[in-house]
Amino acid sequence: QVQLVESGGGLVQAGGSLRLSCASSGSIFSGNTMGWYRQAPGKQRELVATITSGGTTNYADSVKGRFTISRDNAKNTVYLQMTSLKPEDTAVYYCNYKWAILDYWGQGTQVTVSS
Repeated sequence: QVQLVESGGGLVQAGGSLRLSCASSGSIFSGNTMGWYRQAPGKQRELVATITSGGTTNYADSVKGRFTISRDNAKNTVYLQMTSLKPEDTAVYYCNYKWAILDYWGQGTQVTVSS
């Protein structure tokens, strides 16, 4: 089992910044991929960004150049630095851990961007 705890969400004005954190614990295997996904009201959950344990990153086109994903393997923590936030970034952001067939999700943290 892997437990994921997100923090750092909140309310911010358009153009502002937020930093999300996700601390993982439990049976953490090397070679995993962690990431952030988001789900806005009435929409499907979508990929925001992922990062492998080796540091390879992948971003959704909608956040490229504005969001940065990083991780601290020693702390089993992944971060999402969000800048130039837009109202359309408003969503619940979920942390994800994948290794082989294992797939775990955090409880989500709300990010609201006001115009």
